[in-house]
Amino acid sequence: MFEKVYIIDDDEVSIFLAQTMLEAEGFAREYESFQNPCDAIYQLLPGLQQEEVESIPDVIFLDLNMPQMDGWHFLDRLCPYAEILKRSCQLYILTSSVDSMDTRRAKSYDFLAGFLQKPLEESAIQRILHGPNS
Repeated sequence: MFEKVYIIDDDEVSIFLAQTMLEAEGFAREYESFQNPCDAIYQLLPGLQQEEVESIPDVIFLDLNMPQMDGWHFLDRLCPYAEILKRSCQLYILTSSVDSMDTRRAKSYDFLAGFLQKPLEESAIQRILHGPNS
């Protein structure tokens, strides 16, 4: 079980569904959701800048298509902190996109843990909880 999870998605229903699935699997103790990715960035940056690992969530689920700041711009803002993210946070894109260009582009962010399709499925949750061999 993880301590803290961020769900970043502009769609309230998607947040609700993801969190409900995660809770059903006993995924984390605490969930924080952001409909505006800018709010998530402002919450994340101080901990990343100070390398305060305890303030960084264990897992982040990030949507790609959002109006204020899309997922790609969010990831670009995190690039300077790639090393601390790789050590302390599993960041997953969680999207309805089926565009192969998106999956290829995601591979250019070496701090990304994976690319998941909505809706979040039990098997994906179990892989994250227990590792790829579960």
